[in-house]
Parts: sequence; structure tokens; C-alpha cells
Amino acid sequence: MISSMAIPGSGRRVNTRVPDLFSPMDARYISAKVVSEVIMTRKHLDQLLATQLMSVTDLREKSLARELCYGIMRWHPRLSFITDMLLNKPLKAKDAEILALIYSGLYQFMFLRIPDHAAISATVETARKFGKPWATELINAILRRYQREQTAIEKKIKESESALYSHPDWLISTIRHQWPDYWQTILEANNQHPPMQLRVNLRIHSRENYLQNLASMGIEATPSKTVNTGVTLAKPLNVEDIPGFQTGDVSVQDFAAQLAVPLLDAKSGHRVLDACAAPGGKTGHIHEHTPDLQKLVAVEIDAARMELLRNTTDRLKLNIKLMHADINEPATWWDGKPFDRILLDAPCSATGVIRRHPDIKYLRTPDQLTLFTQTQGRMLETLWPLLKPGGRLVYVTCSILREESDEQIATFANKYDDMEFKPIDSDWGIKSQFGRHTLPGHDETDGFYYSVIIKTS
Repeated sequence: MISSMAIPGSGRRVNTRVPDLFSPMDARYISAKVVSEVIMTRKHLDQLLATQLMSVTDLREKSLARELCYGIMRWHPRLSFITDMLLNKPLKAKDAEILALIYSGLYQFMFLRIPDHAAISATVETARKFGKPWATELINAILRRYQREQTAIEKKIKESESALYSHPDWLISTIRHQWPDYWQTILEANNQHPPMQLRVNLRIHSRENYLQNLASMGIEATPSKTVNTGVTLAKPLNVEDIPGFQTGDVSVQDFAAQLAVPLLDAKSGHRVLDACAAPGGKTGHIHEHTPDLQKLVAVEIDAARMELLRNTTDRLKLNIKLMHADINEPATWWDGKPFDRILLDAPCSATGVIRRHPDIKYLRTPDQLTLFTQTQGRMLETLWPLLKPGGRLVYVTCSILREESDEQIATFANKYDDMEFKPIDSDWGIKSQFGRHTLPGHDETDGFYYSVIIKTS
């Protein structure tokens, strides 16, 4: 099977129990519905899947549905390549669910410990639930043809970079050009299941005590070497099962994201702005790091993400100012008093967190990258006048692309004379002209960029 091929970016097989083939909302039905909607509407996988799983009570079905959805989008370029080889003619747009079912069957063959005959039977049967019995013969024929021609298909995969590394050609080319020494490692890391990383609230207990608590419950975990608040779980847990999550003892947050608040260096009595604050991970970390701030303001424009921000601040019992507003229109939310610290976690391509959000491979385009850079530049110019002389702005993106990091900051620096850059001297990441990068596959982190900018008198 392809999972055992000695090629870059090969997947892993995971233990998965075969669910009831006749469940009205089984995992294959859900995954085909969600994946087809991602493909047709270009909506985000997280939101679509969460909506579909709300009515599912069987934990095995939920687990398999998540595995299929994320796995299919993670390996979409390869699965699409194989499907194109096996189909005599492309399916019509109205049959997107059938295409997604073919992807599902191939993914089960390649990466899951489900017997091939069971994967074929269950996937074929699911076509009937979409009211398309004609597709049962097509899906059966495609999957069985893959079984017969697997060796030849493996050779073809090695001849296509997009199929081999399971990334779109434009992104492979961009990453290779910008990171010539790291591009293969980045692509391979993007195709791995992400680790579950936590941030310990040091205001409640030490990381060592929390690790001891986990060990006493039989939960294996290791401390981060990158951040003093970080813990990695050996096996992922549902958030409701993480000890101390509901009481604010700990939060789920990648180690790279945990680097932001120490760089902000907020002090007692400071006024701090968290721009683009949802879902609230960094907002909570600011409060944990410096609880005696004069004021902490968190701004978010998106209504759905605003609800996530409220959920986070409620869980952590934070008494802070939440503003549902456009950061680019300060007159609607700012009280006119300058801030000592500003954290701008700007909207970006999210190319540094593909292993957590594999649909980014499908959703992002070069044209979108241009729109993101324009948004980032406008936000920097909007927020700069709101910062006190001597104050600090930390610019963050979860991107590994130069356009959203050093090139963006270079453009910003050319417009103002009252700024200087504070070097980030650290053992983590890779130094750049105006900041520092973390990369997927290095330093146990996702891909982020940080720049620390000081406003001079």
C-alpha cells in the first residue's frame, strides 16, 4: 500500500474500528458531505465538520469522520491525481459527494487499518444514502481497479511532485524558492498528524505539577523545550477530557503561538491591545502572563469567531474588554488613549499551520495571498498611531511566506521614521532581517513569523 512506500510525505496507518454500515449518519456519509462542500463552496473544513458532528452521538463514528475529513483534505492532491487516472471521464459538479466517496475509499486503502473488502463495501453502500444508486458500480469499479493497478499508480505518483508531496504545484514552487534548505522537510511535516500541545496556566500551578497530575491519571506527556508553558500529549484527547481544561488550568495551543506573549513583554499597569483576537488563545495567555494590566482590549470583526473569543474568555474567567468591531475603524472601538503594547496576529495565508488545517492546501490561491498582504499592511498602518512612544508592537502571522513576513515589514518600515526593530535573540526558529521564523518540522512548532517593533520618541 502507498503508506509503506519509501517516498517523501508518505502517510501512516491508524487503528480504526469498522462502524455499522447501516448507521443513518455514519462517518463515510458525513465525510463525503463535508469534503464535497469544502470543494464546492470553498468553506473551511473545521466549521463544516463541527456542524455535521453536532447530531452524532457515536464516538467511533465521530472519530472516523474526523479522520476521513482531515485525511482526505491532507492528501487531496494525491487522491485527486489517482482518481483522475482511474476515471474514464470527470464527474459532474452535482456529483461532488460521489467524488468525495471515491477519495474516501482510496484514503481507507492507503492509510487506515480497515480491511479492503470492508472499506469497499461500506463506501459503495454510502452512495445509496445520497440517492445515487447508479454510483455504486462506479465506486466499486474504481476502488477495485486501484487494487489491481497499485504498482503502476505508485510509479506515476513519483513522477508528479504535486501527488508525491500532496501540495498544489504553486505552493511547492513557492516554498522551494523561499526555503531552499528546508522545503522538503516543510512539505513532509505538513502531511503529518499534528501533535496536541497545551499551554499550562502558570498562575494556577507549575508545569511540573501539571505533568505530575497527568502522570497520576495515566496520561503520558512531555514538556516543551521551546516554551516554559508548553506540554505535548503523547496521544490526543477530546478537549473536554483534558484535565483542568474547563477550569482554566490549561489551554490547547501550539508552541509557536505560545511565543507571542513573552515577546510582547507586557508589564503591570500597561494598556494592551490584542487585535484580531479570536479564538482567544493569545488573549488568555496575555492575562495569565500579566494579570494586573491597567486594561486589556480584545477586538474581533467576525461574528462567528467573536463567539469563540467569548467562549475562551468565559472559560478562563477573564474580565477584559471585548469589542466586536473592525480593527481598521478605531473610531468605532478605541477610547483615544494610546496603548503600551499591541499584539497584531494578522489574517494570513495560514501556510504555517497546514498540518492542523489541511484544507488550506485546497482553499488558498496566489490571488488570495495578495489580498492578505494588503489587509496586513492596512492593519499595521491603522494601529501604529495607537501605540505610545516607547511602546511595542508585535506583528505575528501563522505563515511561512516572505510576502507576509519580512517583505511586509520592510514595506511598513519605509513609511515611518519613528520605529526600530528589537532583535529576537533565541534558540528557537530562524533569524530573518526583521524578525524570526518557526517552521513546520523544526523546534516542535508550527510555522509562524514574529517581528518586534518599538516606537521611538
